[in-house]
Order: sequence, then structure tokens, then C-alpha cells
Amino acid sequence: MAESADELYSLLLPITGSRLIVPRVCVAEVSGLGQLHMLEHGPDWLVGKVGWKGREVPLVSFESACGRTTPEISGRTRAVIFHATTGLPGGFFAVLSQGLPQLVRVSAGVIAADGERDWAETAPIICRVRMINEYPLVPDLERIEADLNQLIADWR
Repeated sequence: MAESADELYSLLLPITGSRLIVPRVCVAEVSGLGQLHMLEHGPDWLVGKVGWKGREVPLVSFESACGRTTPEISGRTRAVIFHATTGLPGGFFAVLSQGLPQLVRVSAGVIAADGERDWAETAPIICRVRMINEYPLVPDLERIEADLNQLIADWR
């Protein structure tokens, strides 16, 4: 059966109290936290760096970026490695996920914008969508990259 051009493969990433929805093409890999190097100084939202394919990738807590508490890291916690699109040094960054992401096919028939807004204006969230019986958040990945770029520039 041919794939419809009106469908988009996406991932639902579990975070504390919600899920994020992102296009599958944005994600390079889902990785364990075996080579995690915690950051002692810096903003709460930057957990540290995770080793991935011979490099260290900045690891972000989406919850902390939204002004909430950084979740506890457990055996189920994963690093979702994203392709950087705005010139981030190293070309990748990671976001903590509280479990394995779920692959879904999204089409106009199963997704719609949701006008509810219950997060801070400073949170890196574009919007929330209604998808059948749940309401995942659409993260502002470019804003996360911009914040990482600013942090790197400030450290130089």
C-alpha cells in the first residue's frame, strides 16, 4: 500500500505529565543515558551532556525549560537526540524522555489545534494539539536551540 503524502510519521515523547509530538525526521536516535555527564553549573534546564556516537550532546530537560522541576532520572529515562537546524555547534542536542517514544502516523483527520494554553509565555511550546483522546504539546525546537546557542556564546 502506498503511503499518503497527507500523513506525517511523528513521535510521541513521554515527559512528566504530558507528551511531546515531533516529526520523526527531526529525531536522529533514541539513546540510553549510559554516558551521562551531569552539569554542575548552569541553568536548570541544561541537565548536562550525553555521550552519543563519539561526541557529547547537550541534554535538556523540557520540564525545566517550562519552569517545572527536572524529573528524576530512572532506568526508563532516555535521551532523544535531535538534529539541530539552526547552526548549533556539534549539530545535535538531546531532550530527556521519561520512557520510549511512540511512533504514530498523523493526518488532518486525527489531529487538530487546541486553543487551551496553560503554560508560561516563556516556555518553549508552540501549541497543544488534540489527537484523538490526548493533548500532546508541540515543542519549539528552534527556541531550545537558540537558548543553547546563547548559553554557548556566554560561556566563551
